[in-house]
Amino acid sequence: MLLLDTSALIGLERELAQRKVGRVRVYLGEHLGDGLACSTVTVGELASGENETAVRVLLRHLRKLPLSEAIAYRAGQLDKDLMSKGQRLGENDNWIAATALHYSATLVYADGDFDRVNGLKRANVAD
Repeated sequence: MLLLDTSALIGLERELAQRKVGRVRVYLGEHLGDGLACSTVTVGELASGENETAVRVLLRHLRKLPLSEAIAYRAGQLDKDLMSKGQRLGENDNWIAATALHYSATLVYADGDFDRVNGLKRANVAD
């Protein structure tokens, strides 16, 4: 399963609006058989910058993964581990990374925030 981070979804939205095939669309095209999902945290992040209808259209084919108690414990442990190294993620990114770890999903993102998370399967699609 591919878990699309907010940064990747914003990149995808931009590529679709410009009708160009960029790194996000190429990566997704190479992984057509993989399920697509996003965290409910990502839904909230997108909703803070777009109207609800636009967000719903963008996410209509993605599975939305809810937060759970198991993910909360994973997020807490991840935060503690990174904090001890002085490499703490932002709160939302911590939840998104914990969700990817919980589901053993590949996190698709377009910034460097997740590079410091050990054990995370990831794909950086930044231009």
